[in-house]
Amino acid sequence: MVEDITGLLEVWVAGWAGCRGYSTAKEGRFPAALRADTSGEWEYFASEPTDDEFAALAAKTAEVPPRVLTILTNDIARYSAMAGRYGLNVTSDSQTMMIVDMETQDAEDPWLSDDDLSVSTWEENGVHYAEVRSGDSVAASGRVFVVGDTAVFDKIITEPGFQRRGLGSFIMRALAAKAFEHDVQEGLLLASVDGQKLYSHLGWTTVSRVLMLSASQDGSDLSLS
Repeated sequence: MVEDITGLLEVWVAGWAGCRGYSTAKEGRFPAALRADTSGEWEYFASEPTDDEFAALAAKTAEVPPRVLTILTNDIARYSAMAGRYGLNVTSDSQTMMIVDMETQDAEDPWLSDDDLSVSTWEENGVHYAEVRSGDSVAASGRVFVVGDTAVFDKIITEPGFQRRGLGSFIMRALAAKAFEHDVQEGLLLASVDGQKLYSHLGWTTVSRVLMLSASQDGSDLSLS
């Protein structure tokens, strides 16, 4: 599967922003999103930018410490070294962008084998949500937003007390069933180290590594935070 990484990045940002209600814009030829619910600042994105493009984005990011520059690249060392020249720190380099052919995913609503757990799904402002609860406690949750023919999955979380019970896979299947209400061809997401194991098991493959840079020391996980 040969992919246009910049094109995938634009689709992912649109879907991620859609999941979270963020405003988006362009910075040069790359997308940006205003993280209104967290830092209140812009996050800039780029895939394999040229030295000049990186310099412009890094300078913009360094103007305000809460701003973040996220690079899709398989040459982490190159951009990490360049970041220091502009006063930026590496806050995360362990996430990956992953992709799946949605035809390989289960289109049926899944069912829970544990009677103590209940599932609910709903849609709001174009975002499909899925949640598993144990009594009053949320056990696992996630969301998906469709951009064109791509389903962008976000915030797939299993709470610590409920891990290793297959709930991450369950949430992904529940969201996929909702995504199939649209004419979807591909799925996209950003995965943490733990998430990469789950998604690989479900047939997802890695497109690119993800490098996050900021003038502050605060780390972040785009797939969750």
